[in-house]
Amino acid sequence: MAFKVHVRVVPRAGLLDPQGQAVEHALTALGFREASGVRIGKAIELSVDAASADDARARARAMCDKLLANPVTEDYEVEVEAR
Repeated sequence: MAFKVHVRVVPRAGLLDPQGQAVEHALTALGFREASGVRIGKAIELSVDAASADDARARARAMCDKLLANPVTEDYEVEVEAR
């Protein structure tokens, strides 16, 4: 069975996020002073063939640990939905 998997990868809290800081500075310069705490990450969507949603989640987590996210500097969330 195929499952649609959404992975959200973000820099770990407390670590420097230069890209997020640059965007926050640019937003302020453009007059959006209400924006703060900007963090830039990545969104990954893929299809995973697995016997169950739990199996698809486990495989996606393994993918994140080995390739999609840097476990030292990034955190990730995995959402799975049936296709």
